[in-house]
Amino acid sequence: MDYDVLIVGCGLSGVVIAERFANQNRKVLIIDKRDHIGGNVYDYIDPDTGILMNKYGAHLFHTNNDRVWEYVNRFSNWIRWDHEVIASVDNKLVSVPVNITTVNSLCGENLQTTAEMNAWLEKTQVKYEAIDNSEKMAKSRVGSVLYDKLIRNYTFKQWGKYPEELDASVLARIPIRNDFDTRYFTDKYQALPERGYTEFIKKILDNPNITVRLGTDYFEFVKDLDLSGVPIIYTGPIDAFYAERGLERLEYRSINFTIERPAGVKFYQPNSVVNYPETSVPFTRIVEYKHFLNQDSSGTVIVKEITTDSGEPYYPVPNKKNMDLYEKYRELAIGEKNIHFLGRLANYKYFNMDTAILNALEYFDINFKNISLK
Repeated sequence: MDYDVLIVGCGLSGVVIAERFANQNRKVLIIDKRDHIGGNVYDYIDPDTGILMNKYGAHLFHTNNDRVWEYVNRFSNWIRWDHEVIASVDNKLVSVPVNITTVNSLCGENLQTTAEMNAWLEKTQVKYEAIDNSEKMAKSRVGSVLYDKLIRNYTFKQWGKYPEELDASVLARIPIRNDFDTRYFTDKYQALPERGYTEFIKKILDNPNITVRLGTDYFEFVKDLDLSGVPIIYTGPIDAFYAERGLERLEYRSINFTIERPAGVKFYQPNSVVNYPETSVPFTRIVEYKHFLNQDSSGTVIVKEITTDSGEPYYPVPNKKNMDLYEKYRELAIGEKNIHFLGRLANYKYFNMDTAILNALEYFDINFKNISLK
């Protein structure tokens, strides 16, 4: 093997750490079993409408981390985008996250000020001595009525488990506003890459020290190679790496995407993302990509999403059973000498895009910066 480093997976974690190695003049080979770069952030131009859209669900970049923001701006121009989400509930379109207008619409209130919203939350939130699952987490934040209308069934549709079956961290991420702010994120930096994520990834990989091989399965690729002493950065599912050890497989959620092009429709819905928490609707949300970056097209494309247990692994399922099982895999990983597990699937942990980038940067700094590899 005529490379200093082998990286498995061409998603954010893999390409960022590949760029770090390459800029220390290391020859890097990055492989991916898919036929494209970018992992789940991969996007493309729809041939029928000319609309830029994500293949694996909408990706909205946001961060408060100055290092990450400086890093991503090396490889793309970014356009400010304050993401908003609405939900279809009780035959109404309401703002998500919960804010004053959401409460007024779904709970029959007439709140007008932050002080009134704070008082309503204090009265409505369920108090617990300890919060050990996502049901308690959600009710401690928005109370029982909004929990039932917005969260409980949507969580089941998303995860295949009700909130009481999931770790509290899952719904701890749901934001709440005590004002009229309709933005889903409040981070200092919120933006989309001007030419899309695929072009952004191409720029990161544009280094003579990086070689990319697509359509390449790691386990087949390494069968006849002597990789002793060559660092391997593995970003795939950790249980797939140790499949022959006989441990139970970890759970993941995947997504089925149904693409539709409504005829004669300039816009299908009033917002880029509309969630459907009610069980009467089979899909979790509809994404209309034309809204992102205010794209100009005579037609439109919508994508309906239904989460499932089968298919490409997207999300770890954080409950006690899986976290206990992951610890067994992590113990195996600790014993490896030249194999490093990096990223959402390898670490069995949900990372936002900025967190994945920062994790890769810091992992390199801790483990490889200024270290001779040969």
